[in-house]
Amino acid sequence: MATEAGARAAGEAAAALNPLEQFEIHRLLPIRIGNIDLSFTNSSLWMFITIGVVALFLLGGGARLVPGRWQSAKEIIYEMMSSMTRDMLGEKGRPFFPFVFALFMFILTANMLGLVPYSFTVTSHIIVTFAMALFVFVLATVVGFVKHGLGYLKLFSPSGVHWVMKIILVPIEIISYFTRPISLSVRLFANMMAGHTMLKVFAGFVIGLGLIGGWAPLAMMVALTGLEVLVAALQAYVFAMLTVIYLNDAINMDH
Repeated sequence: MATEAGARAAGEAAAALNPLEQFEIHRLLPIRIGNIDLSFTNSSLWMFITIGVVALFLLGGGARLVPGRWQSAKEIIYEMMSSMTRDMLGEKGRPFFPFVFALFMFILTANMLGLVPYSFTVTSHIIVTFAMALFVFVLATVVGFVKHGLGYLKLFSPSGVHWVMKIILVPIEIISYFTRPISLSVRLFANMMAGHTMLKVFAGFVIGLGLIGGWAPLAMMVALTGLEVLVAALQAYVFAMLTVIYLNDAINMDH
């Protein structure tokens, strides 16, 4: 009996230290309509939490003549996204600024919340990042055809290139264009998943080696956490920047 209890405890401990266990999706409120599973999961919950934190951050902090730290942080993020959108898209791209800003804030907040112990990293799942990337891809494509009609297809045929080279370049451009959602989504998903997995692995070393031998992996965890904060912010910025680049191709392709 004692042996079975010890084995069960060891199994539970091993499961708790499983570095991939943190990415599992659990149904919190099962909802099924026919063959469609619309269950409310831990991923759904943390999406709502992310939206709530973004709203709290943007609506809070006041609007003082002499801004405090909270207000200054909001103004820095706003100006950073505004200048990037304005510089790359010009005046024609102003209507797209709210979308780019909201996208950046959601990804940044989701990435940061994922670093909180016992939380869930929404952006560590390819289905979430691919859905956002696919929306960006469809939006840019629709905008391109609305603004340029069939002339948007010129994007696949570089000007000033000999027709012989175009035979090679056009298929490459088409493949590159349609793989945009994949590259955009995989970049964010892979960085978030890999970083959080490494943190969990070193956390297992700390627990396994104890106070005497665990100081080295603990120091590595602290360094990796700092790196993950940087990566979380950088990946949100890269996603927003690539979104603006794709919109620029659709809006200013004649320039």
